[in-house]
Amino acid sequence: MLEKTYDSAAVEPRIAKIWDDEDAFRAGAGAKPGAETFCIVIPPPNVTGSLHMGHALNNTLQDIMVRFERMRGKDVLWQPGMDHAGIATQMVVERQLMERQQHRREMGRDAFIDKVWEWKAESGGLIFNQLKRLGASCDWSRERFTMDEGLSKAVLEVFVSLYKDGLIYKDKRLVNWDPKLLTAISDLEVEQVEVTGSLWHLRYPLEDGVTYQHPIAFDEDGNPTDWEARDYLVVATTRPETMLGDTGVAVHPSDERYKSIIGKHVVLPLIGRRIPIVADEYPDPTAGTGAVKMTPAHDFNDFDVGRRHHLRQVNILTIDGHLTLAGNEDFLHELPSGHDLEALISKLDGVERFAARKMIVAMFEERGLLDKIEPHKHTIPHGDRGGVPIEPRLTEQWYVDAKTLAKPAIASVREGRTNFVPKNWEKTYFEWMENIQPWCVSRQLWWGHQIPAWYGPDGQVFVEKTEEEALHAAIQHYLSHEGPMKAYVEDLLENFRPGEILTRDEDVLDTWFSSALWPFSTLGWPDKTPELDKYYQTDVLVTGFDIIFFWVARMMMMGLHFMKDKDGTPVEPFHTVYVHALVRDKNGQKMSKSKGNVIDPLELIDEYGADALRFTLAIMAAQGRDVKLDPARIAGYRNFGTKLWNATRFAGMNGVANDPKFVPETCSLTINRWILTELSRTIRDVTEAIESYRFNEAAGTLYRFVWNQFCDWYLELLKPVFGGEDEAAKAESQACVAYVLDETYKLLHPFMPFMTEELWAQTAGEGKAREGLLCHAEWPAASYADDAAAGEINWLIDLVSGIRSVRSEMNVPPAAIAPLVVVGASFSTRERLQSHAAAIRRLARVDAIDLGATAPKGSAQIVVGEATVCLPLGSLIDLAAEKSRLEKAIAKVDQERERILGKLSNEKFVANARPDVVEAERERLAELDGQKASLGVALTRVSDAS
Repeated sequence: MLEKTYDSAAVEPRIAKIWDDEDAFRAGAGAKPGAETFCIVIPPPNVTGSLHMGHALNNTLQDIMVRFERMRGKDVLWQPGMDHAGIATQMVVERQLMERQQHRREMGRDAFIDKVWEWKAESGGLIFNQLKRLGASCDWSRERFTMDEGLSKAVLEVFVSLYKDGLIYKDKRLVNWDPKLLTAISDLEVEQVEVTGSLWHLRYPLEDGVTYQHPIAFDEDGNPTDWEARDYLVVATTRPETMLGDTGVAVHPSDERYKSIIGKHVVLPLIGRRIPIVADEYPDPTAGTGAVKMTPAHDFNDFDVGRRHHLRQVNILTIDGHLTLAGNEDFLHELPSGHDLEALISKLDGVERFAARKMIVAMFEERGLLDKIEPHKHTIPHGDRGGVPIEPRLTEQWYVDAKTLAKPAIASVREGRTNFVPKNWEKTYFEWMENIQPWCVSRQLWWGHQIPAWYGPDGQVFVEKTEEEALHAAIQHYLSHEGPMKAYVEDLLENFRPGEILTRDEDVLDTWFSSALWPFSTLGWPDKTPELDKYYQTDVLVTGFDIIFFWVARMMMMGLHFMKDKDGTPVEPFHTVYVHALVRDKNGQKMSKSKGNVIDPLELIDEYGADALRFTLAIMAAQGRDVKLDPARIAGYRNFGTKLWNATRFAGMNGVANDPKFVPETCSLTINRWILTELSRTIRDVTEAIESYRFNEAAGTLYRFVWNQFCDWYLELLKPVFGGEDEAAKAESQACVAYVLDETYKLLHPFMPFMTEELWAQTAGEGKAREGLLCHAEWPAASYADDAAAGEINWLIDLVSGIRSVRSEMNVPPAAIAPLVVVGASFSTRERLQSHAAAIRRLARVDAIDLGATAPKGSAQIVVGEATVCLPLGSLIDLAAEKSRLEKAIAKVDQERERILGKLSNEKFVANARPDVVEAERERLAELDGQKASLGVALTRVSDAS
């Protein structure tokens, strides 16, 4: 006998241990020889990470598919692993060292890396245990790490191969530079922070003798009516401190104000550099002054404009965000010398960037060159780890030729070999890929895959998998070329000092470089492993939309370049990309620590159990729609699990026991043939929904079957059978209930694995044990159909439900017994009324069931099939009073609707209110619309009965 209540806190760890002891999730577990494969690679969480709601949703959906396919007999591998998370991990360890007054540069690279590995062994990977608490059925024996030996081997193979194919190269370009962490970072590690700052309008004097006519007055249509001669341009900027690196001013070629001075020069204030005025499509004539200062070394847009117009790139900031002027050849080039300039350099050199901003603005004001200052709301990119504004910085870095690699990846999606679900994400993919820029893959860190590049004494680069191979290549290179380098290398070799020939590149690779290889590196590539041969191509990638470009696109590029079939045709890493939405709070706001609305999935598991959280996430995971998570919903779906538990317990108390010999087709009772038909329909609908990634529909179908059809109707209708004296009917029903419960456990297992595994074990029968675990049981087949039985019982359910609705809508006291009159009943309906009279009386709380030619006066009516079912209510309620109550309720709803409609029709409210507030009002309006419709139906019935 089951315990009275289900205790998730006690059951879940016990079931998890059973799965672990049985090695239940190893690749191929439960599959027959030669079975079709199904493989998913887990989006590798950071080694520093802990479970958040995004992980919970992502891994729940993966686990539903994995358990589903495992039960369908496929050879399943869910490949787990972690990302070494270069910046995040290095920061964690550096913080620990700082607490002990240690610095990585003092201890040296090798010692620091040892410390990181120590931390990883002791504290890294916490998230794996948390995923196990969620029920993730990965093959944990195959756990991989992006820095382990096998994956490092793959990284070397890919980097060296791409370099030798000309697809990796060094270049001097702008990158996102974090002045706190002192490294380039990816766009994904940059967050846009909105601030209210200033827009400074600065005057740049035109070169001697040059003036132009600038409009100063306009008519009602905006046409200029008066002009003044100016010998200066006004540029508007949010970053005055970078003006020292300006090498041009850009205006739009169609901007009439500046056409006469395109090709002329301005003299850069404070330092006297002569810089050109260029025409370019980039400046917006309607924004600011229409004239934009160009600082190609410190702004991405300016960099592009600068390349188009051959503007110089002058870097005036150090790696930690201080001005570097003295001795800076790029800055000093072609500057006029003089005391004022030398004093300026002396004053500003080494000053921190934001302090320099204030000083430079003050200098403009002193010289009468500060035109005006305006308040200005704009976004400033910040490093998400360092927490300070990033600097676009001109540095020499390693780049991947992403444009070339992207072409096959674009074709694969366009030609349907890889499909996005929902389909609309393909547009985002194409937009990103077709406008892709070179991918900066070098990072100025120590933790990560060190770039396999070595430099000779003259700067010549040698890229090989090992230092020995690089040294061999260097020696061959230098000895085959006459000149001083040949003699220098010969001298080193003669004196047994070959180690002095090369110096290794200190940079490491972007974390996304190694994770781009994940679908094949985790399977053993570049070695020809059995796992690689069996499980590649993988099947479905489940991911959030925010890393389509950073991870999905790059896996596509790398997979297609390196993985080929037996005929040499490139093979995509997966055939489907399922993109799930965000998990937001109940008001629709994005979760963040600053808002204080972060929901911890582990706390929810502690309170409600993993199954309740999983089922909630699944039933809310509609394609293309964000999940608005309210803990109250999780409590509700915990009640769903309790309902199933109690139903199983009720069945056991009524002699229900597993019967392996039960054959559904031998059932004779209509009620049993009905539930078997509905079960088969549920199996079909759930299977099709999971196959098409409509997880919410699959969960919703199961919810309705278990709660409504099985618990509310089937067990309720069986109570007289269980309490009756017909032993044959009782035995058949007991066996049928056991069968339906078993099939239900199977269907629910991918969604609620812990409770269903426990119920499976507990319902084997007294003194018996199941032959295997539920997670390896065969997925149900939709093979039973009795449309006649289904039609009959569903007619009964519609009849009783309709009567109950009328009683509720018309405020009939629950204990009141009403007569029932059926008008226009066919022969089959009359037979049904007679056959199910006892159930109708009991469940609908009616006494006499009569057939009539016309509807009795004062009766509420509903239509069921061809018949009109009448409930004479005149003696049970005060129809006039009920009509008055309903009219008042409708008036109150109308008043509230008008209030909300007034708000939503106010453009200012919609534009200025928080999005979650607007959305809440819209949801409330929809709720009121539903209430009004229900009240209207009730009023019509009361009016008709009066």
